[in-house]
Amino acid sequence: MLPFDTFLALVSFAFVTSITPGPNNIMLTASGVNFGFTRTVPHMLGIWAGFSLMLLVVGVGLGAVFAASPVVQTVLKIIGAVYMVWLAWKIANAGTVSDGGPAQAHPMSFAGGALFQAVNPKAWVLALGAMALYVRPDRLVTDVVLVTIVFALVGLPCVAVWTGFGHGLRNLLRDTAKVRVFNIVMAALLVVSIVPMVV
Repeated sequence: MLPFDTFLALVSFAFVTSITPGPNNIMLTASGVNFGFTRTVPHMLGIWAGFSLMLLVVGVGLGAVFAASPVVQTVLKIIGAVYMVWLAWKIANAGTVSDGGPAQAHPMSFAGGALFQAVNPKAWVLALGAMALYVRPDRLVTDVVLVTIVFALVGLPCVAVWTGFGHGLRNLLRDTAKVRVFNIVMAALLVVSIVPMVV
């Protein structure tokens, strides 16, 4: 077990990094507006499961591969940036809010949310940072499991807050022009959110 002060620092780190804006939370807010809370639940759970798996994989060795091969990191960043720009375009053109969401659109699936973590630069930075900060080499397995559990317990309520925030905005955004502006702003924020990670 981590020393208590280190454990509290881990919980704080998990909370701050999970609740602050980033690609996942921006997409969940947009999905909450466009599709409502219930239809966004699979997307939320996909993010939660995908990031938890990423923490385990990074903890058991993938982080060392990235550290040893900057080319792999660069390729991942480029793929992630291109994919997120495409997602931003999709969000900007999502359509209007109705009772069931845009007529010909659908929220991201569980698998989509989980797989998105593989190209999410913020997720990689957080996973690598968490493992570097809170995993002791002599307690590798127990610390990796603990970090993963803490992020899982803290992260799910945080993504639910962002989805709920988007859902709460639905009634304010019934007007087509307002939804269009909201979607464009969310798309722009998604693009801006990747700049620090890519640069």
